[in-house]
Amino acid sequence: MTNVHEAITKHSNGQHAVVKRFVGLEQQRELFIEEAVTLAKQNKEFTVDKINRVTNEMNQLAQKGIVPLRRLVTVEMVKEYAGRN
Repeated sequence: MTNVHEAITKHSNGQHAVVKRFVGLEQQRELFIEEAVTLAKQNKEFTVDKINRVTNEMNQLAQKGIVPLRRLVTVEMVKEYAGRN
């Protein structure tokens, strides 16, 4: 019985670690998106490289089936969003 409990605990802890990492990456991604939108509103040059680097890492975590996929962001998406807000 102890082995089952240990296995469940290990599995649960692993899932918690994935979710915790995902939440941290989500916050980082949102910050990078805000930076890009701010630059777009000021008609300054920007890239989406940092956003998509974090997004790719998030999507690798999502392959485990615990957290959702996130869309890659394009320069056009940022410009469109900046123009609406």
